[in-house]
Amino acid sequence: MATPVVTKTAWKLQEIVAHASNVSSLVLGKGSGRLLATGGDDCRVNLWSINKPNCIMSLTGHTSPVESVRLNTPEELIVAGSQSGSIRVWDLEAAKILRTLVGHKANICSLDFHPYGEFVASGSQDTNIKLWDIRRKGCVFRYRGHSQAVRCLRFSPDGKWLASAADDHTVKLWDLTAGKMMSEFPGHTGPVNVVEFHPNEYLLASGSSDRTIRFWDLEKFQVVSCIEGEPGPVRSILFNPDGCCLYSGCQDSLRVYGWEPERCFDVVLVNWGKVADLAICNNQLIGVAFAQSNVSSYVVDLTRVTRTGTEAQDPVQDSRLLTQQPPLPTAPLRRIYERPSTTCSKPQRVKQNSESERRSPSSEDDRDERESRAEIQNAEDYNEIFQPKNSISRTPPRRSEPFPAPPEDDVATAKEAAQPSPAMDTQFPVPNLEVPPWSQVVTSTPAPKAEPAIIPAARNEPIGLKASDFLPAVKIPQQTELVDEDAMSQIRKGHDTMCVVLTSRHKNLDTVRAVWTTGDIKTSVDSAIAINDLSVVVDLLNIVNQKASLWKLDLCTTVLPQIEKLLQSKYESYVQTGCTSLKLILQRFLPLITDILAAPPSVGVDISREERLHKCRLCYKQLKSISSLVRTKSGLSGRHGSAFRELHLLMASLD
Repeated sequence: MATPVVTKTAWKLQEIVAHASNVSSLVLGKGSGRLLATGGDDCRVNLWSINKPNCIMSLTGHTSPVESVRLNTPEELIVAGSQSGSIRVWDLEAAKILRTLVGHKANICSLDFHPYGEFVASGSQDTNIKLWDIRRKGCVFRYRGHSQAVRCLRFSPDGKWLASAADDHTVKLWDLTAGKMMSEFPGHTGPVNVVEFHPNEYLLASGSSDRTIRFWDLEKFQVVSCIEGEPGPVRSILFNPDGCCLYSGCQDSLRVYGWEPERCFDVVLVNWGKVADLAICNNQLIGVAFAQSNVSSYVVDLTRVTRTGTEAQDPVQDSRLLTQQPPLPTAPLRRIYERPSTTCSKPQRVKQNSESERRSPSSEDDRDERESRAEIQNAEDYNEIFQPKNSISRTPPRRSEPFPAPPEDDVATAKEAAQPSPAMDTQFPVPNLEVPPWSQVVTSTPAPKAEPAIIPAARNEPIGLKASDFLPAVKIPQQTELVDEDAMSQIRKGHDTMCVVLTSRHKNLDTVRAVWTTGDIKTSVDSAIAINDLSVVVDLLNIVNQKASLWKLDLCTTVLPQIEKLLQSKYESYVQTGCTSLKLILQRFLPLITDILAAPPSVGVDISREERLHKCRLCYKQLKSISSLVRTKSGLSGRHGSAFRELHLLMASLD
């Protein structure tokens, strides 16, 4: 009797090398869940078919790294925003550039297509939101209200509203027909990374770096519930198509939530790290994540996931079901979106300015076509995905099949053990039909693994360490019994040294804390610097950075030399702390410093003004020294390069 095969709930589908340099953005096509678009530091936008190793099409034209990409629902158009603030729209069926939109003054952080009309919304590091008309190549409205970078934009299902999330800890709702803000939703204590409309009801969900998800009622404009206890910053959320639950892509897990009352239905362990985007197709959830130049895709079988019902799961506990509880009361249905049957009209209030006036297409469009190209890398996949849409067929369209799930590890191991060993030479691999081909890593180009220049803050293995380096060489087979004992001896030697280091650091932190309790922040920072240990300075700055009001001008004069050291460190956590502290100083004090230095000298003797002027001169000198370092590192790729480029923009007035 055949043993039934037990399949997995979640598994890794494939891993590809998506770009020649680091990947900076990616998005899944929500219509099919099978199309993936990636933007990289190589200024290209590449299109991929999920579970296929080769790139379908490569779009060129941007002259700076691509920071944001978005596909429209039919997956016929793609829009990409770059670090320079330019936006390009490509027609995928025609394989050509459609529009180039210029107007933002900083990075494009977020994009979204209108669900019905030919409009695109863009959010930028310059805090502005722009609504673009693709047909006439112009900005039809600009929305102002955020004070920091706009990280996510989403149109409502009926196309009448636009929700925006920003680093200023707020979510705002904009009325597109009236051209004004309808409501602001405060409450998050960290940058808001993502927002998502409920597919049917007047409900909005937002996820933040403060590890919370909030649900907002769009009729009463108030919070419905708040889910806390996420394992990390919330970057990807998605409602189920029928609206029964919300999926949250957490660190190495998928969590399924309800909101009235707030509860966790299920937790599925998925080793995807920091997932970047989610999509649902054929009752499967597709998740994609990227690290450096690699992009990995994962599948979760939703038929084996609890989405409603009586079984609930604690958000803090992983994969441990709670006891059966009585059914939870359901909330009354809210108002439902009314979806128009025709394309939307442009907003009633249209403002034109010099940057959004219609330009002559004769010269601009020709130049765009020369600079931008759609290079078809795989003609077979391209024709299969895009060309059939232009032809009339008498047969129903072919639906994509679900990705088959591999068997559970223990079942697969038992099957392999039961198979007879092959008689042929074992140096040639024998194909095993039970093992799916996508369980192996697929790379389009060989990528040699090099030692990182900066040691990442979060890692699963030591950098540059090999266990064999700490073990004595075994020359005689009889000595193998002594290897474990020798290894423990070597470990104990390092253990004593590490204990001394940690004890010293704990003592130093106690000293700084004792000064901190007196309320004199400046003295506590001076004591941390006097210890001459950057790790203690980093610990202290991480506390000060959480409350911007603690920063004073005299504190800047002390901290700026330490920030310069942190920016040159090989440790990622040190560099991140230095960038955060420098950004706070530039935002709060650079305008004050430049104004005081540019003011005419006062009449008479003003001691307090002279002291302030001396501090400003000292800060200015230190900032000038740091600006050259920031300018040098702004050419780096990836997250570090983006942080230094942002600092370089803030320090532009020093040049």
